[in-house]
Amino acid sequence: MHRRDFIQLAGMASLAVAVPSWVGCESKTPANSSLGTRKLGSLEVSALGLGCMTMNGGQYNPPKDKQEMIRLIHQAVDSGVTFFDTAEVYGPFINEELVGEALAPYRNNVVIATKFGFDLEYETGRRTGGTNSKPEHIKKVVEQSLKRLRTDRIDLLYQHRVDPTVPIEDVAGAVKDLIAEGKVKHFGLSEPGLQTIRRAHAVQPVSAIQNEYSLLTREPGESVFSICEELGIGLVPWSPLGLGLLSGKINENTKFYNKDYRLTNPRFTPENLPANMALVELLKQWAQRKEATPAQIALAWLLAQKPWIVPIPGTTNPNHLKENLGATEVKFSSDELLQFNKETSAIVIKGKRLREGLLQMSGVEAPLKS
Repeated sequence: MHRRDFIQLAGMASLAVAVPSWVGCESKTPANSSLGTRKLGSLEVSALGLGCMTMNGGQYNPPKDKQEMIRLIHQAVDSGVTFFDTAEVYGPFINEELVGEALAPYRNNVVIATKFGFDLEYETGRRTGGTNSKPEHIKKVVEQSLKRLRTDRIDLLYQHRVDPTVPIEDVAGAVKDLIAEGKVKHFGLSEPGLQTIRRAHAVQPVSAIQNEYSLLTREPGESVFSICEELGIGLVPWSPLGLGLLSGKINENTKFYNKDYRLTNPRFTPENLPANMALVELLKQWAQRKEATPAQIALAWLLAQKPWIVPIPGTTNPNHLKENLGATEVKFSSDELLQFNKETSAIVIKGKRLREGLLQMSGVEAPLKS
């Protein structure tokens, strides 16, 4: 067992800040570096994956040193992670390049997921602001992604957001063609409408749905669970630590990077964040009870929901990576889970999960094919 949060504790000591009761609890560490595996459809991956967006995407922090992030990805591989998530729009482009370079030595032992679906100018990287899932565009994106990822196949290719102008049958058909060519292995959708999932799956089996899902954002609920269960689809929660809030390392006084996405997220406004800290305080209580950390409790709760759920927490910190992976060692008894669910359900979360423009891109149903 390793003590957790060395950096945070050192900072607290130097500032002579009172240490919360949950600090000092031992962090769970994966036994024998084995995280176990889960299935997304027929695709087998480690029980926890690694979201790579924040390493140089600029959404939550300034881009980190490339070599440091390569070492972090290697640490993840050495710790048993086999599932890595990126997208062409992260950066744009540079996140795929980072992931491709870092995983090249391990390519046959890992699963790489990336995404298409936004309209980008390839010369400048500028986003036009819209989506683009036209079949010819999808195929162009895949050719570029293969080069950046230094590979001959993409293990899991998601539509990043549903294109409201392109029938999902055309999208799934394009991916089906790419699978037949050996350039793609599995198909996924991110934040789709429920009927779009069914229609896509009828053309090309969907292996995974990537939706925001955490203790802070429980909207997927039974509707998504039901269709995943019925069709044999896995769920990959993005932002499983609630944009970092559930780590226990953020409070009302936290100062964010000037381009941090959370500055415009409704749940982090000065009006809403204090109320949402109630969930964090509850996690800290359970962390002390379970001899774990708030982040580990939040991730363990996700893992306890369904055997086909695979969270992909992101980090740029080696200690946080170790902490997150230790969540696989935290187990809830059935009674504990009932009690925990009762306590968390009593907490009212303030603010919408996304700002309005992004929220309008979620749950979209693709147009019917004429």
